[in-house]
Amino acid sequence: MKGIKHIGIRGRIRALILASAASVGLLFSGCSSTGLNMDSLMSGASKALQAATVSDSQIQSYVHEYIQYSDQQNKVAPASNPYSKRLAKLTQGLNSVDGVPLNFKVYLTNDVNAFACADGSVRVYSGLMDRMTDDEVLGVIGHEIGHVAHKDTKNAFKQALLNSAILDGIASTSSTAAALTQSQLAQLGSSLVSAKYSRKQESNADDYGYDFLKANGKNPWAMAMAFSKLESMEAGAQTNGMAQMFSSHPATQDRINHIIDRCHKDNITPPAGCNLK
Repeated sequence: MKGIKHIGIRGRIRALILASAASVGLLFSGCSSTGLNMDSLMSGASKALQAATVSDSQIQSYVHEYIQYSDQQNKVAPASNPYSKRLAKLTQGLNSVDGVPLNFKVYLTNDVNAFACADGSVRVYSGLMDRMTDDEVLGVIGHEIGHVAHKDTKNAFKQALLNSAILDGIASTSSTAAALTQSQLAQLGSSLVSAKYSRKQESNADDYGYDFLKANGKNPWAMAMAFSKLESMEAGAQTNGMAQMFSSHPATQDRINHIIDRCHKDNITPPAGCNLK
């Protein structure tokens, strides 16, 4: 999974349900001549409705199930690994966000990425750590935590679950979340990979990440440094495995300038090695 996104998700879900219902109505009269299986069609619409109304507790269960699947599909660095030790050191003191406990792991891969899930799971790719300083990695983490705090990750997961429900019939049939199959989890992952955050969601995550790092004794210049590094690497994204992170998290100069302006207003001194002004 590469980085884990939309305007008015409830409105989009309602529109999708209405569109499904309208399609059923339009097709009903011609089902005998077209050979459509109406039972299957109605079942699909029903499952989409169930997925759209899935509860928060069910979403959390699915998120937990998915992150377990993701950890199994990727090579997770053990606690004794230098990457894990480095990540543990730079995230020391970052224990929770809005009451959600945070847990950090490193995926050993050349890909450049990081993501956070609604259950507080933060995954950082070793490829990103190879290319960034501790401050820059911390900046990326602060931004990802911002998406968790603003429920962007939960809503993106819910939308991905809905998309997967339409494709594979993933839906809730009771108050308890049904276990997903391996193929359903893979479908869910594909949907998450293609998800993107809106510009407003990105900006809000930047601001939350800034405040979160500052409140936890970390230097928020780290975010500007991280975005600047990503921007400098973006030119080669299509050829070095970085394309996904840049497509879902565009590092624009405006976002960099916004963080720098906030740092100046708060009289925060840049860390050693920072070339930004």
